[in-house]
Amino acid sequence: MEVNAVLTGSFEKWLKTLGYAQSTVYLSVKCVNDFFFYLKSSEISSLEAVQPEVISGYHKHLQTRANKRLGGSLSTNYITGNINALKRFSRYLQETGKPFFEVNIKTRTDKETTKIILTPQEIKALYKACDNTVLGIRDRAILSVYYGCGLRRSEGRALNASDILLKEKLVHVRQGKGYRERYVPMAEAVREDLENYIYVARERILSFKSTSAEALFLSMKVNRLGGNALIGRVHKLAVNARLEKEIGLHTLRHSIATHLLQSGMTLEEVGRFLGHSSLESTQIYTHIAHE
Repeated sequence: MEVNAVLTGSFEKWLKTLGYAQSTVYLSVKCVNDFFFYLKSSEISSLEAVQPEVISGYHKHLQTRANKRLGGSLSTNYITGNINALKRFSRYLQETGKPFFEVNIKTRTDKETTKIILTPQEIKALYKACDNTVLGIRDRAILSVYYGCGLRRSEGRALNASDILLKEKLVHVRQGKGYRERYVPMAEAVREDLENYIYVARERILSFKSTSAEALFLSMKVNRLGGNALIGRVHKLAVNARLEKEIGLHTLRHSIATHLLQSGMTLEEVGRFLGHSSLESTQIYTHIAHE
């Protein structure tokens, strides 16, 4: 185990030297440590003894291993991450002149690994497509909730105006996935967009009908804006911004997660921001961010 600790420590330094994202470095080392644990349980004590059938056996082990935190089996994305980490480790061993093993397993990619991600320039184009009308100010607030705060479609739709804590710069998500609540921090620009919407555009919408409304996002009929209507507004912005990608509300969530990882935020921090219950759900973004 001591030798393994030295090896993984050296592997970690190698990844950092090559410029891999901090989250990719963390997961790669974690996956290699999991592999070492598997080797030990299989009574394999040296890298020279790692033959193709051992790698194959480990792959099958991952496919049948239970998810310790969530129950059920491991996701395809998590298994892919493990195998890709071993491929990096194999490359490290070869390039540093150590005994190495080949990893020839082709990992299949499921739909979760082909997420559409917008570039920062494309996000700016969406914001620029918002005008200063009531609907334009509301559109900007929609972008700020789904991109700036990374909320899920249902989470953003369910928000009430009282959930936007402008003074504290927090969004209170009362019913996240799995009925978990959380507080999501907002940047100053997001706070300004939401404040402008709540006190200018939303007040204007409320004036169309003498009634009070709890919902944050209101239609012109002063009803809670539905999920399809929210998506429709984002699609309209994409057309006006001349984006060629087919996007939705989750595209904005995927994009902010990727951008945060690229900016140096840790995997755990991004997972908390997104409201993930497991790092397995966040792991896919490390591959996207590195690419």
